[in-house]
Amino acid sequence: QVQLVESGGGLVQAGGSLRLSCAASGRVSDINAMSWYRQAPGKQRELVATISRGGSTNYADSVQGRFAISRDNAKNTAYLQMNTLEPEDTAVYYCKAQALPGGPWMSRDYWGQGTQVTVSS
Repeated sequence: QVQLVESGGGLVQAGGSLRLSCAASGRVSDINAMSWYRQAPGKQRELVATISRGGSTNYADSVQGRFAISRDNAKNTAYLQMNTLEPEDTAVYYCKAQALPGGPWMSRDYWGQGTQVTVSS
């Protein structure tokens, strides 16, 4: 089992910055990729960014150049640095960990509880 706890959300003005953290506990050695998702009210949950265990990253087009995902495996923590925030970034942000307890053909996803990010114009 893997448990994830997000923190760092809050209120920020357009153009400002926030840094989200996702602390993992439990069987952290099973974790492979980690991702950040977001979901606005009435909208479908969307992938924001993902980072592999080795540090390779991918971003949604909407946040490319503004957001940066990173991870510190020694601290069992992933981060999402969000710069030049826009009102359209307002959403609940969720951390997801992909765990591979038995290899590539046994994948399990674990989710955090989410943290609210609100960007005012």
